[in-house]
Amino acid sequence: MQFGFEHTYANLPDRFYAQHPPAGAREPRLLAFNAPLAEELGLDVEVVRTNAARWFSGSELPDDARPLAMAYAGHQFGHFVPQLGDGRALLLGERRDRQGVLRDVQLKGSGTTPFSRTADGRAAVGPMLREYLVSEAMHALGIPTTRSLAVVATGERVQREEPLPGAVLTRVAASHVRVGTFEFFAVRGDQEAVRALADYVIERHYPECRQAAIPALDLLERVTARQSWLVAQWMLVGFIHGVMNTDNMAISGETIDYGPCAFMDDYDPTTVFSSIDHRGRYAYGRQPAIAQWNLARFAETLVPLIHDSSEEAVRLATAAIAPVVDRFDQHYLEGMRLKAGLHVDEDDDTALLQQLLQTLRAGRVDFTLAFRRLSDVVRGDVTRFRALFPEGSSIDDWLPHYRERLARDGGDAIARADAMDRTNPIYIPRNHRVEAALDAATYRDDLAPFETLLALLQRPFDERPEGAGYEQPPAAGERVLQTFCGT
Repeated sequence: MQFGFEHTYANLPDRFYAQHPPAGAREPRLLAFNAPLAEELGLDVEVVRTNAARWFSGSELPDDARPLAMAYAGHQFGHFVPQLGDGRALLLGERRDRQGVLRDVQLKGSGTTPFSRTADGRAAVGPMLREYLVSEAMHALGIPTTRSLAVVATGERVQREEPLPGAVLTRVAASHVRVGTFEFFAVRGDQEAVRALADYVIERHYPECRQAAIPALDLLERVTARQSWLVAQWMLVGFIHGVMNTDNMAISGETIDYGPCAFMDDYDPTTVFSSIDHRGRYAYGRQPAIAQWNLARFAETLVPLIHDSSEEAVRLATAAIAPVVDRFDQHYLEGMRLKAGLHVDEDDDTALLQQLLQTLRAGRVDFTLAFRRLSDVVRGDVTRFRALFPEGSSIDDWLPHYRERLARDGGDAIARADAMDRTNPIYIPRNHRVEAALDAATYRDDLAPFETLLALLQRPFDERPEGAGYEQPPAAGERVLQTFCGT
């Protein structure tokens, strides 16, 4: 049976990938299936659902699949590893969605590949359901992301700290080309491959670059612009990627790889959840600077394509990535104004919003709930918002300034508050809720908590009775202090 795959990446030279079959599964069983995404891809939903367990475990592939593991390198926590590659993932091919956009379809956790090194190439149920939950939440929040089409249990155990039930995730992405993909060839001095990869990315994601005087420089500038905006969107919802290595930065501008990611509860820029981020390199507040660092590594790979003179190429590339943090600040301020219901720009807005954030931090106040309850203040009721803060909080000094600012902004208060509720989610993948759902699926084979949470996250702005309690931050005994990558 045909899936409708194209194979543009497989048409690149052999050194870009290794062809390899998936290992298959002993007893594949469908755990989660994303029917709306299947519809977006123009697939026959029922046909795909019927075949999903076999196709998406790798046990029996569509006739037109050409599984391959992509080659890439990467800076991991600042240290360069010259060869990583898809150690447990296989690109089956690309399919055009209903809008004519080419999208990768990839199996994750489908067994070893030539890039696996000593790893088992497998994945456990918990981390794969986690990626499904969080990526669908990000999509519903309007943030560019890879998507999850299915999770299939394999019927086998994988060994981590303990034996766990295995699973395979089917991931859909604009593409899986990363900064680390460029690094793989650049470190080998393979300028021909870097040029071929740049041409491929321009053709697939940035066709407007073809008209530029220096296409590679224009590519760098456009990737830089997308990443600045993307990281701002992460931080406006309290998202911490957790492992912003260069092999986890997609050239397309999508969020990719949901390993030790988390959503911040109490506002604190130093927040870290990842169990492997011992020095806080990828803390919430450091993400803009890390994005710029990663983009500098991308720029280094493009130097030979930008100018014959390396000195001039470096000057041009440096100028292209220099605005990253300033652009982030602009996007972040624009987003924070919307979160606070401010529609007319004023010079003092930065100070007003920073004072609010400082007050949240001092009072250990939940970031998401504080902004959601701020719309109550706009409607004229301060009760629920004020209850989030401890007695003696400086929020009492801030509120009069905020009301004065709202008055200068003008407009209808109810319409403003309603717009804020369409900007500030009530439901996010709170770490304690996610972990509870994954534990139920892993240890009791109970998917009901996962399905309940998923349904809420797919409509994150709509408060409803069945979500009672899911908007609340964790109690002291429920806090999740660490998240794990699952490998």
